[in-house]
Amino acid sequence: MEKTFKAVIWDFGGVFTSSPFDAFTRYEEENDLPKDFIRSVNAVNPLENAWALLERSEVDAAGFDAMFRSESMALGHEVPGRDVLSLLSGSLRPRVVAALDACKAKGKVGCITNNAPIGKGASMTNDAAKAAELEKVFARFDHVIESSKLGIRKPDPRIYALMCEALDVAPQECVYLDDLGINLKPARQMGMTTIKVLGEDQLLSDLQAVTGYALA
Repeated sequence: MEKTFKAVIWDFGGVFTSSPFDAFTRYEEENDLPKDFIRSVNAVNPLENAWALLERSEVDAAGFDAMFRSESMALGHEVPGRDVLSLLSGSLRPRVVAALDACKAKGKVGCITNNAPIGKGASMTNDAAKAAELEKVFARFDHVIESSKLGIRKPDPRIYALMCEALDVAPQECVYLDDLGINLKPARQMGMTTIKVLGEDQLLSDLQAVTGYALA
């Protein structure tokens, strides 16, 4: 018997938009940095580093710039934090937005995003037209949790529990999608069915397989 779900909960960056990791790779190639260097900086002390503090609004953009620069220098290459912030906002994936609409027609939809208090709105972009486009996507959700407003970020288990409470669903009744394994683990341990997003086609295929919904 096919399992029925009451809610599909989504990450945003790297799911509805192209992955910032692609932009990181381009930046590293252009600046003669080792491959995955930016991600390696973010992996050191992941709960209390510059990235973590920014996503909990415990430092501002200027503080992140200096802190990330220092952290990157400790690993052998100086990278200004402001450069990293400029790489965060990817391009929208319309087929994933269509999948969101299909899920919304069947049940509840929520978004948990680790974001930073930069740019225009939840999308973190400084491009007004792009921010408006992405804001239309955020408006589709029944509930949105932003780490920068809450002061809690994934993978803190509390953030997933708060989403379940807001949607009035049990974790076992939810599908959760994220492009980072570290953020999927707590959701899976709570009882959610999880999908790691590696790309657009794979996301749509896996979500259709899990839910039985007809997705483009």
